[in-house]
Amino acid sequence: MSRFPDLALNRRELMTSATACAAATALPVAALAQTPTEGGRVDEPVVSNVAFTVNGVRRELDLDLRTTLLDALREHIKLTGTKKGCDHGQCGACTVMVNGRRINACLTLAVLHEGDEITTIEGLGTSDNLHPMQEAFLKHDGYQCGYCTPGQICSAVGVLEEVKAGIPSHVTTDLTGSMEATNEEMRERMSGNICRCGAYSNIADAMAEVAGRPA
Repeated sequence: MSRFPDLALNRRELMTSATACAAATALPVAALAQTPTEGGRVDEPVVSNVAFTVNGVRRELDLDLRTTLLDALREHIKLTGTKKGCDHGQCGACTVMVNGRRINACLTLAVLHEGDEITTIEGLGTSDNLHPMQEAFLKHDGYQCGYCTPGQICSAVGVLEEVKAGIPSHVTTDLTGSMEATNEEMRERMSGNICRCGAYSNIADAMAEVAGRPA
């Protein structure tokens, strides 16, 4: 006799419940979000026109206000060089330049960048005219699988711009003199970009070459 008579469940009931749970978890988030209101009306997404410049080209998009900059670039403009990794701002694969500063595109909404200048990996250089950082990554083998490489390169370009502008990091000791792109500075600033293949030393060598100092 069962110790818990109120919890009696035969095999058929157990399988039915398990199947229902599996089906519910498989539903897309969008389907779950489209729930009727009290009056039976389903809320439609709020769409807004957004205009910004991407790699020197003006773009106008009609976007759901919840669309991230990353999804706008990848899904709407089809610039898939910018990668979606963790989608939580922790890996840096989605790094792009906005008004000359590097950001994680997955953590910001596209509508917040009205009128901004956005540069993706496609805008840094082409196969016929590589950016110096792209050339240095090739020379020093600063990648292996290559998935995180676009974000690494955009971030590396941004790091050298930060040093040039005198923006301090957590390891900056001299806040009064001219800042240098030391190995310690570059490694600290690149810590937000994860390379699962472990090409960090080669990436540092590539950055050192572009910065004009010995690795």
